[in-house]
Amino acid sequence: MTCYMSTLRYRLTCLLALLLLTSPAQAQWHRLPFQTMGTEAYVELWAEDDAKGQALLHGVQAEFERINQLMSPYISSSELSLLNREAAARPVTISSELYQLLQQAEQLAILSEGAFDISFASVGFSYDYRQQLRPSITELTEQRPLINYRHIQLLADNQVKFARPGVKIDLGGIAKGYAVEQAIGLLASAGIKHALITAGGDTRLLGDKRGRPWLVAIKHPRKTHDIVAQLPLTDSAISTSGDYERFFIEDGVRYHHILDPKSGQSPSGLMSVTVLGPDSTRADAMSTTLFVLGLQRGMVFIEQQSDFEAIFISSEHQLYFSSGLAQ
Repeated sequence: MTCYMSTLRYRLTCLLALLLLTSPAQAQWHRLPFQTMGTEAYVELWAEDDAKGQALLHGVQAEFERINQLMSPYISSSELSLLNREAAARPVTISSELYQLLQQAEQLAILSEGAFDISFASVGFSYDYRQQLRPSITELTEQRPLINYRHIQLLADNQVKFARPGVKIDLGGIAKGYAVEQAIGLLASAGIKHALITAGGDTRLLGDKRGRPWLVAIKHPRKTHDIVAQLPLTDSAISTSGDYERFFIEDGVRYHHILDPKSGQSPSGLMSVTVLGPDSTRADAMSTTLFVLGLQRGMVFIEQQSDFEAIFISSEHQLYFSSGLAQ
């Protein structure tokens, strides 16, 4: 670049332009959408170094896939699939990572008096939402007694045994939140201060968005492109469970992927529940729990959890807020 004018102001402008042209890559936002665990995921982070930022994006994606390979009920080589095949016949040794997540699931099952129960899959695998298939009354009668978290025996040395033949488990109500939390931990360990990771209805925020809060939207349960609220958040987790993710309608009844462990059928009092809290693993499981409990029992339950708040959307399209959000 050549400067023809002799004014000081123009010379300074030229110098600044030259510096910008010759300076190394600046710190910037790095973003990556990807598919994982049967849903769409997205990561956004601020990195001072471009190469580091790109590497961390793909590190997040790899972490999701690692957890998917460990916990997916649809991958035959996963530890979860191994449990579903063999744990009713003998104790099965699994990784400490999966064992500890099963312990967390058991703790919430006890706390919620069975509203959260990963053995819902004992009936859940009889539903096919794409083919619009559901279990018959006879199948429900036979399979419903298999839903009981007490059938999942967590033994010493990371061993698991199912107490009855036919018991199956699925971590669909907690695994995505766990993956989000693990991925955020990966970024934090690498020195990242500002990041967002979302997968399905689970979102985790690391810090703020460089001086301002992240804006996280709660989607309308019946209008695909509409939102019902937008929350300014920093350094927190938010999880939504709704009846619109996987479902079909038959004779006016909506059959969706969230099952009440007591009935083996889809609860109908709510359209969605959003939970805010300190970590994604518990927020994910908590939103499922509250959906099963329904508005009245769910509100009582969430008010007993000091670190969490919730937003309920009823089947009548009404919004209800826990006390910490209603203030």
